[in-house]
Amino acid sequence: MKKKRRIKLTISYVLLALIAIACIYPALWIILSSFKVGDSLYSETLIPQKLTFQHYADLFRTQSDKDLPYVKWYWNTLKVAVSSMVLGTLVQILTAYAMSRFRFKGRQTMMSVILILGMFPGFMSMIAVYVILLQMNLLNSPWALVLVYTSGAALGMFVAKGFFDTIPRALEESALLDGASHFQIFRRIILPLSTPIITYIAITTFTGAWVDFIFARLILRSRENWTLAVGLYELVNSYSSTEFTLFAAGSVLVALPITILYMFLQRFLVHGLTAGATKG
Repeated sequence: MKKKRRIKLTISYVLLALIAIACIYPALWIILSSFKVGDSLYSETLIPQKLTFQHYADLFRTQSDKDLPYVKWYWNTLKVAVSSMVLGTLVQILTAYAMSRFRFKGRQTMMSVILILGMFPGFMSMIAVYVILLQMNLLNSPWALVLVYTSGAALGMFVAKGFFDTIPRALEESALLDGASHFQIFRRIILPLSTPIITYIAITTFTGAWVDFIFARLILRSRENWTLAVGLYELVNSYSSTEFTLFAAGSVLVALPITILYMFLQRFLVHGLTAGATKG
């Protein structure tokens, strides 16, 4: 039995090591390529012989021949991601709280519909979203992206609902007896106790809007309104692979905000996810 257990444990560690290599190697390759001299896509060694910060400097320099508005793309992405995070988190928290605490006609049906719709990938609604935004004259506007991301936020409310289900109802009942309204209970009791799940929802909403390519490419038409995902894709697609090192530098800077947020808020994310999974 001990021998079999050791074999299983060894196999598990080997699989975990292979998965770690498969995840870390592409990221490490991109990071090291951003410091590589020249524009070559491939090199004989993973670690470049000479390091340079020239590609990072080129991202923030106005180039007359290429006109690379990287700072503008960064600002567009930040504006869309932060706005979507604030509005999407508010919509998702309110929806989850209503589904968790109130009993009304059609509640179960609504939850079933939300669950079914959440099973389908978002890009299946591309044509419908395009037609709706075209009729509303919102194409080529960053705020159209905010509207799309915020509207779909409620579909992921089940984790937040599970978290709210773990909060004792006795707290709300005591507050109701003291004369507090439902809004006061939500603002003064529920929200302070929901920091982990709010943090989890905010970060995941921010990340989804920050890295999205499909809807950004569909909605944003003009170059000055592009987000980073669209701009970096067009950078390689338009100028061929000779701009790969510049693309790598831009990709590294894209990952910085998300990496920093996850490092500082990791404990809230893990606690919010696990607590929200205890009840459905």
